[in-house]
Amino acid sequence: MRQSHDFTQGNIWSQLFSFSLPIMLANLLQVSYQIVDSLWVGNLIGANALGAVAVAGTVIFVAFSFILGINNATLTILSQQKGKGDERALARYLNAFVVLLAGLSLLASFLGFAFAETILNLLNTPGAMLAQAKAYLQINSLGMIFVIGYNFIGTVLRALGDSKTPLKIVLAAVILNSVLDPVFIATFNWGVNGAALATIAAQGLAFLAGLYIILKGKLAPFSLPSIPAKKEVLLILKLGVPSGLQMSVISAGAAAVMSVVNSFGPHVVSGYSAAHRLDHVIMLPAQALGTAVNSMAGQNIGANKWQRVFKIARYGLFTNLCIMFALALGVYFLAGPAVSLFIQEPDAVRFGKEFLQAIALFYPFLGINFVLNGTVRASGAMYQVLILNIISFWVLRYPLTYAFSSMIGELGIAIGMGSSFVISSIIAFLYFRYGGWRRIRLETGRSE
Repeated sequence: MRQSHDFTQGNIWSQLFSFSLPIMLANLLQVSYQIVDSLWVGNLIGANALGAVAVAGTVIFVAFSFILGINNATLTILSQQKGKGDERALARYLNAFVVLLAGLSLLASFLGFAFAETILNLLNTPGAMLAQAKAYLQINSLGMIFVIGYNFIGTVLRALGDSKTPLKIVLAAVILNSVLDPVFIATFNWGVNGAALATIAAQGLAFLAGLYIILKGKLAPFSLPSIPAKKEVLLILKLGVPSGLQMSVISAGAAAVMSVVNSFGPHVVSGYSAAHRLDHVIMLPAQALGTAVNSMAGQNIGANKWQRVFKIARYGLFTNLCIMFALALGVYFLAGPAVSLFIQEPDAVRFGKEFLQAIALFYPFLGINFVLNGTVRASGAMYQVLILNIISFWVLRYPLTYAFSSMIGELGIAIGMGSSFVISSIIAFLYFRYGGWRRIRLETGRSE
């Protein structure tokens, strides 16, 4: 295997910047999948179609979020093995992840396709959007193994300290998606179905290309899949199940918030959908920093270098606050024109602008959660982070969004969500400072 980056020594500032920047760019490209789809769908088909894609997108995230959560456990397990210098353990756990994720991906694909309409009805999807949302959801469900596969390849490489190769893979996928989208949507006149098919085709080819690159370059110790040992499966499940539940809690919380949005009617759904595409972009630096901190801290925990772990967390927090405040101010003043890129209906544009302006300044607090939870997760404290996410989404975000929107109307959606960011960041800091995550040992998943 080709030598990857070692984060247990060297300048933390330069490592954090050089490692997190490609992650941020890759995440930006990932979001551009949805943005490109939304631009074409919103402008060529209309606001209802855009809302249908947004609702279906929320369900898609719920459908494979548990699997993506298990995938995220690779950052902790593989980065700690990297820090220990145990190449054999890397290969064994990599094989075990491949086998488990492949099986779960196929199961989730079936469930997402078979129960699409039932799930959409549970979310109070407006009748005018239901048929298009169902078609978009079912097509994406069929290609779930591709998106999970190429995300898994990227996660493995980042755990080993390589964030540039995943960026190249994602870039190729986005370019292909950008070419196929107008052809499938407009030229072939396939509408929402064309947007979904373009995404699946691009992700499938990206997965195959990524697999070829990683095998040819020997970037990670992949081999033909074999039945994993019981010890490896048990450790993956100990960390992967709570990590998967974290993602399920997050995605189900987002779906619950979407049900509140849906109750206000099509113009709010469309405006929220456009704004949500943009606030995904605002969060990218914080998400990238959280991923970078997870991998960097994981290597140093594996090497038992705790002072570097705490420095990585502090530097990540400072960087997050600087970047997120600057982005939030920019979005506040550009909210109106930005939303208008997606939709033209006046009521939908008005709500989208008001939503962005109200929530943008809260995002630095959400970034605090990403960085602190990334550090805690690197120790293997998955159940603890799961509890933090349950508090964040189900004790705070959904109830506050529902309460504020009931009291002051549609703008309460943003106020409720923003308030939850502030409170959950305080709780995350208190656990980081006083919690027992530092005593977690990867081999047992328990405190010592």
